[in-house]
Amino acid sequence: MSIFKRLFGICETRPPADTGCWSYTDGTLEIRLDQAPELSREGGAIRLEGPSLPKRVLVVHGRDGRFHAFHNRCTHLGHRRIDPLPGEDKIRCCSVGKSTFDYAGKRVSGPAPESIETLALEADGDKLIISVA
Repeated sequence: MSIFKRLFGICETRPPADTGCWSYTDGTLEIRLDQAPELSREGGAIRLEGPSLPKRVLVVHGRDGRFHAFHNRCTHLGHRRIDPLPGEDKIRCCSVGKSTFDYAGKRVSGPAPESIETLALEADGDKLIISVA
């Protein structure tokens, strides 16, 4: 990631190409995996945000083969986003401080004062069900 992106807090993770791959109702975010090819491989990720969601969400297909969901907000600078680290089981803040967290949300390094919020996630066939409330 370039220093320009870090200075302005621009993350690498993109929204899904098919914005119809997800829906949110009554505290539950549902992602249809057959419509989210970004999550088909380990290391893939998408970010979800918008007026219909109460918080920004990052979903990662971990190198451990599992899916992980996070409130997409670094605790160091609250407006900054997080991205998965290529080739590692970690995620990192897009700021200059580069706070790094494990998949459990625990801070591993950097200036962030707290862990990041993980979101309860259940894989149900070709869907991911995430509690966002």
